[in-house]
Amino acid sequence: MFSGLITYLDSIRARDPAPRSRWEVLFYPGVWAVGLHRVAHWLFQARLYFLARFVNHFSRFLTAIDIHPGATIGRNFFIDHGFTVIGETAEIGDNVTIYQCVTLGGTNPTNGVGGKRHPTLEDNVIIGSGAQIIGPITIGQRGRVGANAVVTDDVPEGATMVGLKARSTLVPAEEWIKDFIPYGTPCDEPCEELMETGAGRLAELESQLAEMKAELAAIKAERAQPIKRNGTDD
Repeated sequence: MFSGLITYLDSIRARDPAPRSRWEVLFYPGVWAVGLHRVAHWLFQARLYFLARFVNHFSRFLTAIDIHPGATIGRNFFIDHGFTVIGETAEIGDNVTIYQCVTLGGTNPTNGVGGKRHPTLEDNVIIGSGAQIIGPITIGQRGRVGANAVVTDDVPEGATMVGLKARSTLVPAEEWIKDFIPYGTPCDEPCEELMETGAGRLAELESQLAEMKAELAAIKAERAQPIKRNGTDD
């Protein structure tokens, strides 16, 4: 158990450059929230729902992180800062990172049956601050969701989602193979340049438009010149 805790704290230090020691990490609200959730989830599985909710509410009061006791969480789950909400049927894999103010929210079942209504995050997913992941969708392994994105559809493995409603961006291979991207949001320009609205694409289109204008002007000038036949002008 102690070795498992050390491994967990070290996994957080690998993703967060701020702490100088494991002791600092031990006082992170996200660490306490996950630890208390383990207790609440055990009580929930034992059908001790009132006690599970009591631990849940105590944890929320203490950490500003609300994890429903029914949520399933894997190893080395890191919540960086608070104000995060995780719903009852959410499933979270191993080595997942969530930043502040994220919601793993559910859809309202129209048939009156709860069922699976919250997202599934597979291994090594990163969710940027303020992102909203809504419904029984799946974020594939190594998926990244950028800050403030709203995701309501499945995310393919390794994709990076940005925007409202979130759209996928083409991430260069050297970016994709990185073990960790802070906030799940690429900070360099190539990602945006591959999109139609990117600055690089816009500059390319403007250059092509200037060339077309120059060619059109040359054609008009050529047609405007008088046509010579048999040495005389018409």
